[in-house]
This record gives sequence, structure tokens and C-alpha cells, in this order.
Amino acid sequence: MPLIEDSSYKAPWIFKNTDLSTIYTACLRPKAKLKFIRERLDTPDGDFIDIDWSKISSKKLAILCHGLEGSTDNAYVTNAALVLNQNAYDTCALNYRGCSGEPNRLLKSYHSGKTEDLDLLINYILPSYEEIYLVGFSVGGNICLKYLGEKAYNLDSKIKASINFSVPVSLESCALELAKPRNFIYMKNFLLKLKEKIRIKESLFPAQITSQNFSRIKNFLDYDESFTAPLNGFNSAKDYWTQSSCASFLAKIKVPSLIINAIDDSFLGEDCYPIECAKKNSNLFLEMPEHGGHLGFTTCNPSNIYWQEERIIEFFESRSC
Repeated sequence: MPLIEDSSYKAPWIFKNTDLSTIYTACLRPKAKLKFIRERLDTPDGDFIDIDWSKISSKKLAILCHGLEGSTDNAYVTNAALVLNQNAYDTCALNYRGCSGEPNRLLKSYHSGKTEDLDLLINYILPSYEEIYLVGFSVGGNICLKYLGEKAYNLDSKIKASINFSVPVSLESCALELAKPRNFIYMKNFLLKLKEKIRIKESLFPAQITSQNFSRIKNFLDYDESFTAPLNGFNSAKDYWTQSSCASFLAKIKVPSLIINAIDDSFLGEDCYPIECAKKNSNLFLEMPEHGGHLGFTTCNPSNIYWQEERIIEFFESRSC
């Protein structure tokens, strides 16, 4: 029976307000003093991805996947990498296309269901490690879980487990929640970042893309309908959401995979809590802490190691060979 935690789950949270949890982690939490070593991988379609390593000469590796418009420079990535290193894991943090501080080469970049680059990275590092673990944050969790479902019947046995925080299991449900007035500031922040990316693409591909009418875009439905879907071969925003959400792939997952979605996460709609699927799939685990906001699992700890990092180690060690 999969572990399912409901709103009675307890932890020594610093904040019991969803916005304080979310904003502190995103903007104020100190980053670990960790120096990544960057490597560039060329992709089969003529593009590239940048990956950031933190190695301690281990045979166990954790791959870290960041959230929407994030990067490996986010505190939740660097702090997780440090704690994993301290517990005998090498780490490799994946920057999605266009997220490493340099525009990617193609007109299209990444999207919330793009698993091809994670697959490329995993195949690249497989010969060097005995055990591989996946850590997904927000959209990164959707990508990790979708990948595990897609590859369920030919997944390499070295991949042992995954843990995923604040996962938009249903992209449509998440998009609808973020369009609500209470999430106006978060939506505006995402759109500012996305608009800057479109402007960069416009300067590189002026005949193929324009930011001229971006002011009319108010939410993810508008953005995905105008840009994400057509640039990535989807028929519409809804088609993109349907095909790219990990929800359709959770039942197929065959390695232990934990989803931790806070009850008070204002980004996530009802369909982002796959309780029934977790009950039916013995490899899918769901925890629903009462507090935490979006990636804001912040606890009282003078060492700056938060519950989020502790839970990564606990879950992986319980699954290690």
C-alpha cells in the first residue's frame, strides 16, 4: 500500500502561510555555497543543454530538475545538491534549454512535458554510475514522472527512485489555478520572464516569432495557445496540457516515486493530487503536508537544511540497494 499522507502530516514549519512559504523559498532563502562544474551536451536536433555537476566520486547520482523559468542557480537546487553530496551522492543539475543564462540555438526551447533532454542526459551518464535517482521540483517533477511513465517498460535498472515536490500533475488544473486573482502576482512574474524569452527569440528569429501582441497575454492559456503549442507541434493549449501532463503516465510507473504536494499550494488545482492513482500503484507514493506552499517546505533548522532536503535523503536511503 503506497504511503499517503493527508493534512494531518506534521513538521516544524517556519511559515504556515502559503505565500510566505512560497516567496521566502523563491526569493529569500540563502543559497548553499556550492561550485558547480558546467558541461554542455549537444542534442540530436542541433541544440544544446547545459548540465551542472557537483561530484564527490560516488557511484550514486541524483539528477536535479528545476521548475518553470528556473535554473540550477535556484536555492532549492543548490541546497539539495549540497545535502546530497554530504550524504554520498554525486549530483547533476539539468538546465532546460534557454535556462542556463544563454539562449538555446533553436526557435523552440523547452516545455513542461519535454522529456527528451532528460532521456539524453540519463543515457549519457548511465555508464558512470551504479545507482541513479531523480529529484524534480515543480515542472521538473512533472518531467521526471512523465519520463518514468513513458519509459516504464524499458527503463534502465540503475534508476532506483524519484522524489518530486510541488508537482503540477495536471497542467490544465495548474494553469486554471494560476489564472485566478489570488495568484495575480505569481502569474505576472512568470509572464515577465516568458516575455523576455520571447523578445530574445524575436531578435534571433525575427521572421518567425513576434512579441508585438504580448500585452494581450494574461495567463497560461493565452501564452500556451500563442507560443508553447504552435512552437512545439501541439494543436492547442489544451492539447499541450493533455499530452504533457504526467497525470496520464502515473499508473505506468514501476520504480518507487514520491510526490509531495502541499495542501495549501495555491498553484495546484484539485487534479494535482492523484490520491486514487497512488492507492492503485504500489510504486507511487503521495504525501500532502498541510503547509509548504509551492516549493516552500521551510523548517526550523540552524544548519539551513530544511525538511525538503531531509525528505530527499530519507526516501532515497529507504530505496537504496
